[in-house]
Amino acid sequence: MVASDSNGVIALRADHLEQAHGLSEVLKWPYRLEDWQFALELGRGFAVEVDGKLLGTALWWPYGEDFATIGMIIVSPDAQRRGIGGRLMAALLADAAGRRITLISTKDGEPLYAKLGFARCGFITQHQAVLDKVPAIDTSVPVRAATTADRAAIDAVDAAAAGMDRRLLLDALLAVADAVVIERAGVISGYGCVRRWGRGVVIGPVVAATADDAKAIVAVLASAYEGVFVRVDVTDASGLAPWLVEIGLPQVDRAPIMALGAPPISEPGAMLVALSNQSLG
Repeated sequence: MVASDSNGVIALRADHLEQAHGLSEVLKWPYRLEDWQFALELGRGFAVEVDGKLLGTALWWPYGEDFATIGMIIVSPDAQRRGIGGRLMAALLADAAGRRITLISTKDGEPLYAKLGFARCGFITQHQAVLDKVPAIDTSVPVRAATTADRAAIDAVDAAAAGMDRRLLLDALLAVADAVVIERAGVISGYGCVRRWGRGVVIGPVVAATADDAKAIVAVLASAYEGVFVRVDVTDASGLAPWLVEIGLPQVDRAPIMALGAPPISEPGAMLVALSNQSLG
């Protein structure tokens, strides 16, 4: 990654992250400093800095050779309408050139992304609350704790559902998350993770063959977090939104998924239900 370019865009560095965290707090985005560190270690970031003050950030994460996601695109409120967002996106897209890129857009960001060639390809719904009561677990679905021996199978079902190679993301997630799998007759067909993030915990990714399997995974992962702030971001296509509301996780937002180039496609029998978060996918 270049140290700087002619538009004043520089590499986002670890010593920027306290200021980056401050930018996200102004927008009331729930990232902790640890979440910024996790994201930057996994991906590549750009920034605009003037006289030691961070004015904007943009990050992207490579998934295999063909895909990427982008996120954490922030411009300080006191630096709006100066072209900073456009300059950051230009640097990011140049760095990720040749890849098909997806993102979850904010309402304010969608016009810029559309101008750059991104098109809507779906929606996600954000659900969160302090979980007053954990959901009932469907014991007919064979959910169990994941083990290190499951890793190859988890990689395979994730690639089938996500439509791209996310092994580096899974390396990072499985090092810090509690994970479960669904196994029938020796075949793993789904998995899910829960980890500390933001205001409490986030459940995701969740990959499953059916909506009922996905519900069972979420219920098991949520079972340890009664009285804790829980967040889940699910695709509209999963159909889980009404059930999440029923179990005490109301919908607080709905945002478009946008893609530059053809979006990744799930294989039959594999469904990406919940995201690890809106930036990382």
